[in-house]
Amino acid sequence: MKHKTKFFLTILIFCFLSIFSAGQTPNFNKGTADMLEFIGIAIEDPGYHVWGSSPIYGEDGKVHIFAARWPDSINVVPGWKTHSEIAHYVADQPEGPFKFSDLVLAPTGKRTWDKMGIHNPCIKKTKDNYVLTFISNDGIEHMPGNQRIGMAVSKSLYGPWKKVGRDGMILQPPANPDYWNYNPGNGVNNPAFLPHPQGGYFLYYKTEHKGVSTMGLAIAENLEGPYVQLPVPITNNESIIEDSYAFSCNDKFYLMTTDNHGMIERGGGLLWSSDDGINFGSPQKAFHLIKEYLSKKKLPANNKFHYGGTRGKFERPQLLLDKNGCPTHLYAPSGTNIYGGKSTVSYVLKINYE
Repeated sequence: MKHKTKFFLTILIFCFLSIFSAGQTPNFNKGTADMLEFIGIAIEDPGYHVWGSSPIYGEDGKVHIFAARWPDSINVVPGWKTHSEIAHYVADQPEGPFKFSDLVLAPTGKRTWDKMGIHNPCIKKTKDNYVLTFISNDGIEHMPGNQRIGMAVSKSLYGPWKKVGRDGMILQPPANPDYWNYNPGNGVNNPAFLPHPQGGYFLYYKTEHKGVSTMGLAIAENLEGPYVQLPVPITNNESIIEDSYAFSCNDKFYLMTTDNHGMIERGGGLLWSSDDGINFGSPQKAFHLIKEYLSKKKLPANNKFHYGGTRGKFERPQLLLDKNGCPTHLYAPSGTNIYGGKSTVSYVLKINYE
């Protein structure tokens, strides 16, 4: 009798845990836009515009963000193209407050591919290294076609960071004139790096196809490359999208991008899904405009528009992932400072699963 009681108790506990786990499984069939809860500012760095804000949990249990910044005495444009650098911020919890820790990468100022504007960082972890991908350019007079993607690695989130290969550059436009994105007007930029669950590495990026910014994919067997670009774009969009973030959750692959011209909502976000990380179908809505997350459904009267018009939109979405690779928080900068500050800031939103 005692053994039967123990057996049924074990079955009961197993069923309870199965139901609980099932209830916590992220379901992205309708996107993530209505799951988001606006928390507030993640990063505000006095004296600097802040852009991008790529998060990761560190071995110290803290949340680390790698963000682009440049002096707010310089306008957003051309500031990000010329003076942007990557800074490291740390907080005890995802909601912050995040405090500046150290400077990670800065433009060389020399005759190199990364002379100016170290920008749009993406931080990920492999088995052996923390991996930071970013963009840069060799001079504003050649922008935007001279944008390239670089990589730096470190054993610690506190550095030191070492550029891979000869000079850190891992991706540039294809040299083959028959290629779909040969001689793109915006180069290759805005990396979304993803270690593949079965090995190897995926590098998603924005480039140009028939005059429209869309997503491409390059694949490498080894971390430092070479990264081989696929011969076709991986998203089917006829209007501009950009700023993808890639993650793999529950055996599916996802890209979160901006929705620049309104595939669903102009200025909102898109969530693309795929079974293999290569073939992406029609997207769902990833996030709304900022005002939709505010209590009165409108921007405060004292807001300040620094960039991106007056719609009040999120840009360059980046996600904090749990141990299973599923997102828990969205971090996004904006050209709109809803609190009226003299510089751009990065916001944090929590994802509340049903």
